[in-house]
Amino acid sequence: MLNEKEMISVIVKALDDKKGKDLKVLHTADQTTLADYFIICSGNSNTQVRALADAVEEAMSKAGEEPHHIEGHRGGLWTLMDYSSVVVHIFTDEGREFYGLERLWSDAETVDISEYLTADAG
Repeated sequence: MLNEKEMISVIVKALDDKKGKDLKVLHTADQTTLADYFIICSGNSNTQVRALADAVEEAMSKAGEEPHHIEGHRGGLWTLMDYSSVVVHIFTDEGREFYGLERLWSDAETVDISEYLTADAG
């Protein structure tokens, strides 16, 4: 069983490897009981949104974690993947603008993800 930091690391790396855009991790524990962290990412198309979601699901499954719930997976603008304390939101640019999660959760602390992106370098 992965802890939250390990889950964030696996998810961020999977999204980055598939060229996810504008990747953000928000610490939402003080704002909601829904999840301690929201990971938000954009894809260029519905196809890339699906590829990003598939990459996260595959990476997390290899790490021993299965999603509790996935919504919108085969749909269009948005996919939500619920890993209990970490929830992943993958959008097209239009979907991200429409849902405006960064505005909705503007009080949440933004997590510095640079450590997750450079962990394998060197």
